[in-house]
Amino acid sequence: MLSYKESLKILKEANALIEGHFILSSGLHSPQYVQCAQLMSKPEKAKKLCESLSKKINNEFKEFDIILSPAMGGIVIGYEIGRLLNKETIFSERVNGVFKLRRDFSIKRDQKVLIVEDVITTGKSSLECSKLVLDNKANVVGYACLIDRSKGKSLLKEKIVSQVEIDIPTYTKNNLPNNLSALKAVKPGSRNI
Repeated sequence: MLSYKESLKILKEANALIEGHFILSSGLHSPQYVQCAQLMSKPEKAKKLCESLSKKINNEFKEFDIILSPAMGGIVIGYEIGRLLNKETIFSERVNGVFKLRRDFSIKRDQKVLIVEDVITTGKSSLECSKLVLDNKANVVGYACLIDRSKGKSLLKEKIVSQVEIDIPTYTKNNLPNNLSALKAVKPGSRNI
């Protein structure tokens, strides 16, 4: 398995962990930004992190039947982990703001489901996926992600297995440190289009 230092190096080389002044979708400001789409666009780098994460998943979750990922960010990582662990992998999509199973995907009663994402910060998307699992009378065994930014404060009750935990500070607009306020703010991410 890759070390924390090796994982960070790969994320930075892939431009998936970048430095600057960012305004997050929450409205908070941050000196770093995580964009896993950049990592997943570089198969050789993504492969290393996914292989390491799949080993961690194998160690932590002895038995599960299916992987569920939230669209959009979780689809590629969910697929790759499913491929490595030889598990069926499905994803949920937002329909009128609510996650649904489409494309004839289904979760069977009593199935053991692992929810896999790219990044967990608050755990909101994973929690929405959990509701789908419970609505189908199945069981969530836990959560896995490449990057855990939750600092132990996610909304999730079950275990989170991650390749790397990153503590990225956030600030309100009126409480910026001098080094951050000196930089031009950028709004990255899919919700800021």
